[in-house]
Amino acid sequence: MNKLSRYLLRHLAVTMVFVTLGLTMVIWLTQSLRLIEIVIEGGAPLSLFLRLMVVTLPTFLSIVLPIATVAAVLFTYNRLLMDNELVVMRSIGLSPVDLARPALLLAAAVGLVCMALTLWIAPLASRELVMLERLARNGYSAALLREGVFNQVDEGVTVYVRRREPNGELWGLVIHDSRIKERPVTLIAERGVASEGPDGGQRVLVFDGQRQSVDRATGRLSVLYFDRYALDIVSLDRSGQPRVPDPREQSLGELLDARDSAGDAAVRNRLVVELHQRLSAPFASLAFALVGSVALLTGEFNRRGQVRRIVAAALLIVLLQSLSLGASNLAASNPALLPLMWVLALGPVALGLWALLRPRLQRPPHAAAAP
Repeated sequence: MNKLSRYLLRHLAVTMVFVTLGLTMVIWLTQSLRLIEIVIEGGAPLSLFLRLMVVTLPTFLSIVLPIATVAAVLFTYNRLLMDNELVVMRSIGLSPVDLARPALLLAAAVGLVCMALTLWIAPLASRELVMLERLARNGYSAALLREGVFNQVDEGVTVYVRRREPNGELWGLVIHDSRIKERPVTLIAERGVASEGPDGGQRVLVFDGQRQSVDRATGRLSVLYFDRYALDIVSLDRSGQPRVPDPREQSLGELLDARDSAGDAAVRNRLVVELHQRLSAPFASLAFALVGSVALLTGEFNRRGQVRRIVAAALLIVLLQSLSLGASNLAASNPALLPLMWVLALGPVALGLWALLRPRLQRPPHAAAAP
């Protein structure tokens, strides 16, 4: 690698790092909004919140890195064009391929990082994130009981609290439990207090109220008046069966095994789509970098700026990302469309390389011998 290539690669890498940090901070901020309430209300410790924020990083970094790569390519090459540096480089005989080589090397390195993220790191982080979110919601669900609001603290459990004291005591409770579809239960109590259940879940101990249950088969209403009653509103062990992990949480080996398993066709299709999406996603960085390189390194130089080319490249990247997402959704319902995912992943790479090499391929034979 010559000095000019190292010069371009250094500028591209520095710009990509800054863009990645900026996008990461923005996404982290949006992710933290749904978790910060736990810390503010004192329900969960700060350490758990920090762990949640850390494990969210691998889940979106594989999407941020290709976008940061093309942003670095567009920004760096446009700045060099405005400073006439690329004009000088072209005048000494550097072709678009030579100028784009540092961007392609950077995109290849980013693709390897994205491959490690999508194949190994992101599934582990997704599984850890789900576990920590369940722990935050179940173990500290009292922090989610807001005053004057119907709180959905668990699947099938809704809690209303009229007033909540600083010491954790609850007043004016209405709890509706529909986890047993055939016999829903409604509790109305003057006061109560949240505590930890026997299985590590969340239990509410209520006083001076009534328990109403309806048998849907017979339509009979049963009313029980009590002085003290305990109800597990969140249970960490609900059915005694392990939770089926989401396809994003499953490892590469589990996806390969599930692809050949005989089970529900819809579930198997989702797993197959997830497998192909993980394998094809790392090519996005190379495709995006080629789009940016072709937009700014080919064609005529315009002294009034390259705004149109930059906007066209950005719109093309948005279109490619949207088509890729749509293809994965369609392939989940129709496995015959799986090749479309690979066409959208490798097609832009092939077209971008052809666009960069086209001037060299179309050069007359006698041009190489000309002084």
